[in-house]
Amino acid sequence: MKRNKLYPWIPLLFALTFVAGVAAALLISPRKAVQTPPNKLDSVISLITAKYVDTLDIDSIIETAIPEILSNLDPHTVYIPSSDLQAVNEDLDGSFSGIGISFTIQNDTVTVIETIAGGPAERVGLVPGDRIVEIDGRDFTGKKITNDSVMNNLRGPRDTQVTLGIKRSSSPKTLSFDIIRGDIPVNSVVASYIIDDGVGYIKVDKFGRTTFDEFFQALIALSYQGAKDFIIDLRGNGGGFMEIAIMMANEFLDRGDMIVFTRGRDGRDESFIAADGNGTFKTAGVTVLIDEYSASASEIFAGAIQDNDRGWIIGRRSFGKGLIQQQFDLPDSSAIRLTIARYYTPSGRSIQKDYSDSESYSYDIISRYERGEAFSADSMQIDKSLEYTTTGGRTVYGGGGIIPDLFVPNDTTGISNYYIKVANAGLLQKFAFSYADTNREKLSRASDVTELLKLLPPDYALIDEFVAYCVRNGIPAQWYYIKQSRDLIVTQLKALIARDAIGMSAYFEIFNTIDKTVDTALSTILDSTPLIPYESPEAVE
Repeated sequence: MKRNKLYPWIPLLFALTFVAGVAAALLISPRKAVQTPPNKLDSVISLITAKYVDTLDIDSIIETAIPEILSNLDPHTVYIPSSDLQAVNEDLDGSFSGIGISFTIQNDTVTVIETIAGGPAERVGLVPGDRIVEIDGRDFTGKKITNDSVMNNLRGPRDTQVTLGIKRSSSPKTLSFDIIRGDIPVNSVVASYIIDDGVGYIKVDKFGRTTFDEFFQALIALSYQGAKDFIIDLRGNGGGFMEIAIMMANEFLDRGDMIVFTRGRDGRDESFIAADGNGTFKTAGVTVLIDEYSASASEIFAGAIQDNDRGWIIGRRSFGKGLIQQQFDLPDSSAIRLTIARYYTPSGRSIQKDYSDSESYSYDIISRYERGEAFSADSMQIDKSLEYTTTGGRTVYGGGGIIPDLFVPNDTTGISNYYIKVANAGLLQKFAFSYADTNREKLSRASDVTELLKLLPPDYALIDEFVAYCVRNGIPAQWYYIKQSRDLIVTQLKALIARDAIGMSAYFEIFNTIDKTVDTALSTILDSTPLIPYESPEAVE
């Protein structure tokens, strides 16, 4: 089959989802590693240490050996070196110690996009558009600057100080700011707004420690604005803490409705978890959006909604991860995240896809694209022998992810040769940032997306300015293809400018206007479409 033009991006997206999925369904309290008596491996290490002809770094050998040993278990049991553990945990813990900015690296310079309200950077006066040119008296510009080097220098223990040299358009001199690091929240609800009359939209990008609080606050805020139905967007969400998914599902289910159950070799890892009936939104409408990168905790939430016939699941087949990891800390501050159990949706299905062939497992998402599953419901591989029944009597299937009630193909509208060139060169993001930065004072007057859009030039002027920018950056105008991609480019530029000017939620508020999966969810809600008997997913072409 001919590959889609987005194909080169798929391995990277898969890698990102796979890394996120490894952490999915972690139990909140890590156990200490179990001490075991000496075995053959211990004996081999002792023998090498005592008798090998050359002097060796045994610790280095062990660091290399552990991942190899674990790779023979399952794809989601992993070893985390001590040097990486803090950063890995921070992503799900919901906070880290730093100065509280989001940034981009443009022209070899770190530029502040946004300061977190009430954070250390905002308190001392940093503003969007500031260029960080020095850190603690050292030059911090040039090609050596990377995202990792920025975070390594700006993050640090709470109550420690970092001094930044700032270039600001209103000052000819480099400004100096002494900033005391503090706890910075890591938000996992990245967007929430009223998308239509009576309908709220919430985008959740991970299941971290603070996700339920963020999610509940978004539900309450949107309900005060009149929302009675909610679209929960879990596309691209690789998972996180299982408990958080359970708490979120509990908000929508009646007392006694099963949410998830688990089974492991250790009886302590078996559990049956049902809703307690105390959810605030048991009568609200709920629709869940998923795709091939929605994994683990995302699948627990979607499975609970689907198996209880509580709402629509819309999009594409989810990742297929039904294994639960628990973190075991090792004496040198490294850790192992070990698979301890499998989870099952309320109907009794395991959605874990086969991992007997590690290579096939790793390339499963690519294989789906190659056989056309991203574009046709008929291309989905469904194991009809793994048949289960929802509480309402609909048939659902296990063995490889959550299959949506309504299938929406990957949207390639507007994808042209020109679009791929400018996207691969990062020119959409670079132009949007440059525009937002140049017009920051004007755009800062906008309090919401509606006001911001009024401040932007007409579509024809925006596309002309962008094309000229691309020409200056080595990509010639190809007007036949530009016209083909015009609506996609203009909408994406507006969304990116809005993100850089007023925040991430604004990006989704604009881009969702051309998102077919979101449009399908809205149509389903507004038309009050009843859940269909589940034999095979309906396709929305």
